[in-house]
Parts: sequence; structure tokens; C-alpha cells
Amino acid sequence: MSDTNKQMNSARREFLGKAGATAGAAAIAPGVFLTSPAVARSADKKVTGDKRWGILIDTAKCAGGCDACVSACETENGWGGADNTEKHSNAEQQAQWIRKVQLKEKATGHATTLPLMCQHCETPPCVDVCPTGASFRRADGIVLVDKHICIGCRYCMMACPYKARSFIHEDLKDQKPWAPRGKGTVESCTLCVHRVDEGGTPACVEACGAENHNAMVFGDLYNENSKISQQLEQYGGKQIRADLGLNTGVRYRGI
Repeated sequence: MSDTNKQMNSARREFLGKAGATAGAAAIAPGVFLTSPAVARSADKKVTGDKRWGILIDTAKCAGGCDACVSACETENGWGGADNTEKHSNAEQQAQWIRKVQLKEKATGHATTLPLMCQHCETPPCVDVCPTGASFRRADGIVLVDKHICIGCRYCMMACPYKARSFIHEDLKDQKPWAPRGKGTVESCTLCVHRVDEGGTPACVEACGAENHNAMVFGDLYNENSKISQQLEQYGGKQIRADLGLNTGVRYRGI
């Protein structure tokens, strides 16, 4: 990473930290209001490249009729529910940070269901095409959108091969302070960064475990002793569209 990029990333994180310390709502454009995020990390807990957070998903354990991970994400981050946003007339334009999809092998007809969200790429296409720097990747591998400088151009949505990003068309209400959203901006899975920064687990992973499916394992991909690293070493894990060379932070077994 160039010195210029490092300075931009550092300034961006500093800006977010200062913004989070201010309560209330901030106007980022005419008619566009954004709730300032709560500060998730204390000043002495800097984000570094010593860790890289990721999720391993075992599709053999992912139940076809279960949407616990989706519901947990909705509740945790305040998207998709009637209490948090006005439903759009076009269902395809609803916000969706995580969704269940079915993959079907044409030759055999074998179908596999799995949750699909932002893959938190090492080289994210969304970051490459963003004209303002609103889409950025933290040093620990979490890809985020800075809503204060997102102009809603949607280049990142076109660049994402996983269709993991949503554009907010409607007015919002009852937002979560740790998951700021804004009409006219783009959003996607944050890997529940507010939980991770406090030593916790993403809501989707927690909900999957609560259902006793245990299809999702979260952890540090750089730590060889972490559960996710041990399972990847023992059983392996595949990337969706590995041919793109994005080195995703989300891996799958059974696909």
C-alpha cells in the first residue's frame, strides 16, 4: 500500500472516530440524514493488520428452510424490517445484507443452500471503483462503507461480483446507533464490526449456533490456532468465484 493510501485510510478512520463521538444525526446531503455511529473501539485499540477476520460456512450443515442468520442480521443492524425502513414497492430493491441462495449442479441436479453476504475480499473491487473512498477495507480485512462520503453513485454495486450491496431508496427510521444508514447511500454486511471490535461474534454466526446448526465459524484467519484456521487446514474451504483472485475472507465447504 502506498504512503498516500495509508494516509487516506488513517484520516478516514480518524474521521469516523470523531463522528462517532457526536450524538444525534448529521445531514450529509439535502434530504439525507445519517445517524452518527457509536465508537466501537477505545483510542488504545487500533485496527492493525495482525489479524484478518473471516467466516467459514459448512453448506452440509446449512438447513434449506432456515433463515436464522438473515433474521439475526436484520434485527442486529436494523435493515429490512418494517420497524426500520419503509418497504419499497419493488422487492428486488429491498436492502439485503445477507441472503440465502441455492446453488444447483446442472449435471446431477444436486442443490446446495448457503448464506451469501459481502465476502470481505483482500482486493475488493468495490474499493477499486469508488470515486470518493467511501468504500474501504480495514487493515483487519473488514470491508465497510463510510456513509459520510458515499455519494450513491452505485459503482461499487456494479463492481461486486456477489451482488452483496444494497442502495437505500426510502426514508429510514429507528436506526441502530452502531449501524448508521442513510437514504441515497450504499450498504452491505459489516461483519458486525461493532461486535468484533469488542471481542464478540457476528450476529449471523451466533444465531446459527443457537439453532444448533453450527454451520458458520468465525475467527482470525492469520491465527493458525484459531478454530477457523484449524478447520480450513483439516477440511479445506472454497471461494465463490475463486477465478477472480480476490482472496475472500468468507470461505465455504461443500460447494
